Amino acid sequence: MDIESLYKKADFKTEKHVPVIDIKGEIKKGQDIAVTITVGEEIPHPNTTAHYIGWIELYFLAKDNSMPIQLGRFEFSAHGASALGADTSSVYSSSTVSTSFKTDMPGLLIATSYCNIHGLWQSSLEINL
Repeated sequence: MDIESLYKKADFKTEKHVPVIDIKGEIKKGQDIAVTITVGEEIPHPNTTAHYIGWIELYFLAKDNSMPIQLGRFEFSAHGASALGADTSSVYSSSTVSTSFKTDMPGLLIATSYCNIHGLWQSSLEINL
């Protein structure tokens, strides 16, 4: 078994675990590209002590390149836990992150996420300059 086979893919409109990549504004060479990744965009993910998104990672794979560049790893640690027990806190992480990057090359953005119950998920978005 290879790691690729462990990643699940689905339509984000029907599956709450898919990391959805959204780009704000126009994409131009050498200028910041604003990216937001959300898990549970159409169908909210519960994000409770028992069922949560642990992290999201974002990669960029330049066209004609075989090595992706990791743009960021975002970890979520507030899942309603407290000394009083599970789901007794009023603090819960939202599985949405925003970042930006610059590039002069077209390529593929790849977002991955991890749900403590449902495993690894992946989506991608092509970047054309």
